[in-house]
Amino acid sequence: MSQVILPKDVDSKFRFITVAAQRAKQLQAGAKPRVETRSRKPTRIAVEETLAEAVSWEVLDKVPGTEGAEPAPEE
Repeated sequence: MSQVILPKDVDSKFRFITVAAQRAKQLQAGAKPRVETRSRKPTRIAVEETLAEAVSWEVLDKVPGTEGAEPAPEE
């Protein structure tokens, strides 16, 4: 398996996959690709867009709708 070099603004592989997955959902819903690609698969296009830094995203401090929610119990 080849190793993918993450864009400089992506701090982890998990975040990269999360961003690409959300973008793939947008593509499946009819969004236009932001990069030139030969692929027709939404997942592959989303990965290419994320690698090309054509997808904007931000980390929120709190998830909307979780105000006042109980924290998860510690083990």
